[in-house]
Amino acid sequence: MSRIDRVRAETNAGWRSFVRRRTAVFFTFFFPVILIVIFGALVQTDPTGGGLFAEPAAYYVPGYLAVVVLFTPLSRMGSEVARHREGNRFEKLATTPLTRGEWLLSQTLVNAIIIGLASVLILVLVVVLTGADIVLSPVLVPYVLVGVVCFCGVGAMLGSYTDSQDGAVAASNAIGLPLLFLSETFVPLEQLPGWFGPLVELSPLTYFARGVRAATFPEADPAGVAGVDPVLANLAVLATIAIVAFALGARSIPRTD
Repeated sequence: MSRIDRVRAETNAGWRSFVRRRTAVFFTFFFPVILIVIFGALVQTDPTGGGLFAEPAAYYVPGYLAVVVLFTPLSRMGSEVARHREGNRFEKLATTPLTRGEWLLSQTLVNAIIIGLASVLILVLVVVLTGADIVLSPVLVPYVLVGVVCFCGVGAMLGSYTDSQDGAVAASNAIGLPLLFLSETFVPLEQLPGWFGPLVELSPLTYFARGVRAATFPEADPAGVAGVDPVLANLAVLATIAIVAFALGARSIPRTD
């Protein structure tokens, strides 16, 4: 069996495993929807006012997309790796031709399909419910894919180094919640303390948010920085981080447990 065949078979198995879990399917799509309904349709934005949600509705599109691009890989990969460890499944995996990198790639492809569908739903709801005037740029596709690769790698590390599925989910929430709101997604940088600025640069989600915002809402930063295209520049940074995170995630997966 070739590498492509191994990855395809594992991807099909991972997809069937996901769709059989109806609760997981429901909340994967329900969570971002309820956020859009609460913050976008009920709270709404106030571009002439101040405080949180003072920007135009289109400004927050990266934040809504970040919900699934960040949380779904972290929680799913973290709990999946932890579940495999608890069931000693990596011992069985070590007896097959499937490598740890191929296994992680298969799981990443499953997450990419799930998150791709959720992202389409989010974009439709944002436009319909909030009236956001956004540009549907094709560059959104690589941004979502690269973001999924990045956070699947991080999720694999969480699942490898925590002691249980509950620990992996708790760790993903502890990391994901601060990143979601402190990576230029929902809270603009100027609303944060000055000393926090350098920390924002350390978050991979920051580059996702900046790039997606530059692509869908160019008015937020029409000139970019020093003539550099912010869409491509942020994608390049995010892709570099994703490669490192995926490599570390694959390396962290135990051969046996």
